[in-house]
Amino acid sequence: MIFIKTRLKGAYIIEPEKLKDERGFFARSFCVKEFEEHKLNPRQIQCNISYNHTRGTLRGMHYQKAPFGEAKLVRCTRGAIYDVIVDLRTDSPTFKASFGIHLDESNRTMLYIPEGFAHGFITLEDHTEIFYQMSEFYSPQHAAGFRWNDPMFNIEWPMEPVVISERDNSYPDFCR
Repeated sequence: MIFIKTRLKGAYIIEPEKLKDERGFFARSFCVKEFEEHKLNPRQIQCNISYNHTRGTLRGMHYQKAPFGEAKLVRCTRGAIYDVIVDLRTDSPTFKASFGIHLDESNRTMLYIPEGFAHGFITLEDHTEIFYQMSEFYSPQHAAGFRWNDPMFNIEWPMEPVVISERDNSYPDFCR
């Protein structure tokens, strides 16, 4: 695996290191040893799939409050997304900074999101599916979010949402 630091402290783009031959290729998508070498949380206790019918479906911005903060490893397995993270760690040098990346089924790139980050995405194609590996169990009483277009973060989404849940659309602006 190829680990590429993002401009947000602790967040990484992870690309598969492909071993190619006449059959195609083989690549690892996860390795505890390599995650530990990069000081990333290797714990994975829950995996989720998000399927989205329509291009322009926005989900976010979501996070879990301590003590149930979760690290995530996100990959788009079908279609394409613009994936966005925001650093909400008050002691971080990148506090309140955002980062976005295009993930799709052909680039097979993953995004590692540390604990203390908010996460969201917008689908760029119909019938898009995302696979998440989580370090913590979902805790509804610790689930939180803020408005996808909160001016505090100035996230540059590639398009306006076409589909968004009532919950995501009614989140307040972030305040801290």
